[in-house]
Amino acid sequence: MAAALDFYFDFSSPYGYFASTCIDELAARHGREVQWHPILLGAVFKATGSAPLPLIPLKGDYSMHDIERTARFKGIAYRKPSALPIATLGAARATLWVQSTQGNAAAAAFAKRLFKAFFVEDQNISDGAVVIELGRQSGLDADALSEGMQAGAIKEQLRAGTDLAMARGVFGSPYVIVDGEPFWGFDRFDQIEAWLKNGKI
Repeated sequence: MAAALDFYFDFSSPYGYFASTCIDELAARHGREVQWHPILLGAVFKATGSAPLPLIPLKGDYSMHDIERTARFKGIAYRKPSALPIATLGAARATLWVQSTQGNAAAAAFAKRLFKAFFVEDQNISDGAVVIELGRQSGLDADALSEGMQAGAIKEQLRAGTDLAMARGVFGSPYVIVDGEPFWGFDRFDQIEAWLKNGKI
């Protein structure tokens, strides 16, 4: 079977959210699967000297306008969160715990629920209690999830996963690697489709 798409994302990324709504379907059209990799952009920005889009002068204002325009253009449900960016440590750890205990498909489903909670319902997923409640509503064992989010192995997995992402060249969200070919940004999804169809561009 052809290699999976590696999908790197941060839960605070609007474009990462947009990507999450369609990447599984995109891959499936070409007989591929998606490996979901939550990362912490804060660590990436520290290493690269960058900053979250909303905090960058001029570019930030444009980006917030473009995010709403892109949502309308693509027909993706979106409501600007009350706070952006936010800390996503708990959400990322929770997703990794689900992935390690129930598999990638369950982790992807939970990640999509977290994205929707933040970018559609304006729920504060930087709050661990909110993440745990969303897990409970999704059929997860809330106590096990809470314990798992604090497990040393999960904390180390997130740290190591973010470091590995940067070693692979990841510097933003969404960032997709297909057959070793890197694609940054939701606006590169047409190129990803072409690559999956033709094996090259």
